[in-house]
Amino acid sequence: MKISLNRVNDAVHFEGTSDTTDAKIHIDGSPDIGGEGLGARPMELVLMALGSCSALDLVNILKKQRQQIDELNIDVEGQRRTEIPNIFTSIHISFYLKGDIDLAKAEKAAELAVKKYCSVHDMLAAGGVAITYSIAIQ
Repeated sequence: MKISLNRVNDAVHFEGTSDTTDAKIHIDGSPDIGGEGLGARPMELVLMALGSCSALDLVNILKKQRQQIDELNIDVEGQRRTEIPNIFTSIHISFYLKGDIDLAKAEKAAELAVKKYCSVHDMLAAGGVAITYSIAIQ
């Protein structure tokens, strides 16, 4: 796997591409380092990576269990230390599901998705980040 970042302005706005897809991601820094709000910040992308990695596995597990997912929304909230580098110390993932879904199956699927199959979780947890999750069926 390889990604490329190309600077697209005179500040800190980058366009990221991958050798495996045609998708383009826009990344920008915070205003205090010259960012202009033209893309996600790098640490936001870390949270997005964790949430999406877990979600992909959650959906696949629930589909195999023949659970009907009508809607899935995810909130990921991270707490960062104040010292530089401002790494995450804890992250919480909230899964909100709608559909004909058995809560016990969803809870087990979330546990597997987050703690067993998500490689982003394992990288962050190995670095000492406490990762928790919750699941709600609406």
